[in-house]
Amino acid sequence: MENKHVSAAVRKKDAMQLLLGKPAFMEDVTPADALVVKVLRSPHAHALIEEINTDLAKKVEGIVAVYTYKDVPQRRFTLAGQTSPEPSPWDRLILDRRVRYVGDGVAIVAGETEKAVNTALRRIKVKYTVLEPVLDMHTALDHPVLVHPEEDWVSVIPVGADNKRNLVAQETTSDGDVEAVMADCDLTFTRTYHTKACQQAMMETFRTYTELDPYGRLHVVSSTQIVFHLRRIIANALDIPQSKVRVEKPRIGGGFGAKQTSVAEVYPAFVTWKTGRAARMVFSRAECQTSGCPRHEMEMTVKIGAMKDGHIRCIDLHTLSNTGAYSEHGPTTVGLSGHKSIPLYTGGLEAFRFSYDVVYTNVQAAGAYRGYGATQGIFAVESAVNELAEMLEMDPVALREKNILREGMVMPAYYGEKANACALDRCLTRAKEIFGWEEKWPVRDMGNGKVRSAGVAMAMQGSCISNVDIGSATVRLQEDGTYTLSIGAADMGTGCDTILSQIMAECMGCKLEDIAVFGADTDSSPYDSGSYASSTTYVTGKAVEKACTQLKANLCAIGAQMLGCTVEEVEFASTSVRKKDGSAEVSLADVANKTTIGNNTSAQVTATHCSPVSPPPYMVGMVEIELDKETGSVEVLDYKAVVDCGTPINPHLARIQAEGGIVQGIGMALSENVTYDEKGRITENNFFQYKIPTRLDMGKLQVEFEASYEPTGPFGAKSIGEVVINTPSPAIAQAVARATGVWHRTLPITPEKVLMGMEEA
Repeated sequence: MENKHVSAAVRKKDAMQLLLGKPAFMEDVTPADALVVKVLRSPHAHALIEEINTDLAKKVEGIVAVYTYKDVPQRRFTLAGQTSPEPSPWDRLILDRRVRYVGDGVAIVAGETEKAVNTALRRIKVKYTVLEPVLDMHTALDHPVLVHPEEDWVSVIPVGADNKRNLVAQETTSDGDVEAVMADCDLTFTRTYHTKACQQAMMETFRTYTELDPYGRLHVVSSTQIVFHLRRIIANALDIPQSKVRVEKPRIGGGFGAKQTSVAEVYPAFVTWKTGRAARMVFSRAECQTSGCPRHEMEMTVKIGAMKDGHIRCIDLHTLSNTGAYSEHGPTTVGLSGHKSIPLYTGGLEAFRFSYDVVYTNVQAAGAYRGYGATQGIFAVESAVNELAEMLEMDPVALREKNILREGMVMPAYYGEKANACALDRCLTRAKEIFGWEEKWPVRDMGNGKVRSAGVAMAMQGSCISNVDIGSATVRLQEDGTYTLSIGAADMGTGCDTILSQIMAECMGCKLEDIAVFGADTDSSPYDSGSYASSTTYVTGKAVEKACTQLKANLCAIGAQMLGCTVEEVEFASTSVRKKDGSAEVSLADVANKTTIGNNTSAQVTATHCSPVSPPPYMVGMVEIELDKETGSVEVLDYKAVVDCGTPINPHLARIQAEGGIVQGIGMALSENVTYDEKGRITENNFFQYKIPTRLDMGKLQVEFEASYEPTGPFGAKSIGEVVINTPSPAIAQAVARATGVWHRTLPITPEKVLMGMEEA
């Protein structure tokens, strides 16, 4: 039967509300009469607070409270939004006597007006003992200076962490005899690649409103991706029972992973719990840039063993990851740098090894950002493969065709999973066709110092965290014959409310407009791990499908009772429950009415889903650039991408996801830079210095899909949210190398670097 709603490019359910500027976001839907909360931040990368005097600050008119490290619970916790038990060590207090980066919290100020709070912040007097900071991730491991020397630091589950070594996580995995295979190769080479701590740069900064409800519970309204994890984090931080905390989210003005970390919420929550007053905290853009949770800085050393004919036999990858001052997401991001890059070459691989170290340093703590470690690892491995193609004087597309992962293959480097749905080879073929690879691959001198060149890269991601995170959905037949869908996942602009409604409409045979979506609220939504790890469509979508199946069975039971027959004699028929022989039926409206009187069968069903596998989506990207040899500037002229996300539930929304991710990847490759001065201060604390691309910076973008059918996903779907950011940086790096003869292995590739590279060459 042909799908009516799945694979249909329908408009987002909230599109008109957002387009017309209707109330939607945290500040729109919460009372304005709340205490203003701000944090005094450390000017030092590493210091101990010897004295802190808040007397003058408390005397400012309108100031309600000023809190220091002496006032907060002495129970360590983590801000990472991950399923419990958290892999990240518990290394934070709400405020600590030891400050660990420039921007770390020193005091919390709450007042009636922003002016009063700003005045009070200036009047807090702090005397520090400045300590030596650990600023270089290369020297952090076993450094004599410890970022976390405290005795109450704890690693809840074994990830190889040791705070007395500045170590957050460490592991080695392998398959096959790496040394023997390398020794038997015609060619081996080693390269090191470096990516910076990119910012998510979402439009809506971190912001939270907190109040006490009529029952004395802490009610948190926040722009967050993780309502259920956030409830646990706040309870841990305040050292109160989870039952005392309720979290809900309104619309989210962008997250890209930043709001998988509880960056802002604990501060107003603490103020409300202590004062009983409603409170609100809104981060400035400078705070987002300097006290947020950017992508992890990583350095990847790749060794490849290959034959002269292009057969890639062995990959050995080591990743050094800089988690910054706190462990948030440090143990979990790093694994993706290898497990989501090496398997792309399963077709020829005989052995692999992947090892990593994650270290503490005295810089801003890193967190989750779209791609979540795969972005960094794919930049390294794909760049190394492109360098191999150059050494072999081989077309990089032909090299990939020789080694590519294909459907049905088992991936040792991807936890031994089987690629049940894999159109990567077809993505490569189609990308080559629509890009015009044969014509654009040769470097072309355009005159006037300008050169055009091309680059290619492949990528994969996942569709959830297998055997860990879960999605849930509650579906209900309303008394008027329409439906409600309640979810705990957070729509942060991805359109998941719409996509999950499409899945439900397909299952129930109803109109899309007959489904009202609610979520996410820890009091009323079914438990859901949250919107991250590319899991919403794949995991929560499957929960919707399971819930609908059970709801139809329940409605058939009610209908059979009304028709005076057994349930085996009836079937669900979208607008009615009818006898299979066609002799009688009852309308869905009548069934709905029956649920309200003399009925023992529920017309509301909650289903939960957790997947034992995480089927990867795949992507191929090809870029054409024009490079000006006189200025070093790089202009992206054309970007073609072909994506395998299984069955695209909503092709328009999937395409927008892909286009947005590609543009973010281009920004990471060419302009987005995070630099620290000698004292550990971030230079780029606003959008004048931190350059994200605009639509004017983009040439032509074209995204196509090569469908596969994933048997474990809803209607064959896999994820798409993250894989799309991963191909631009290696493809652009290759194109720049083709144009200049110089490989740039540290991102971003700025005009200055391009010019200096050509001069040195």
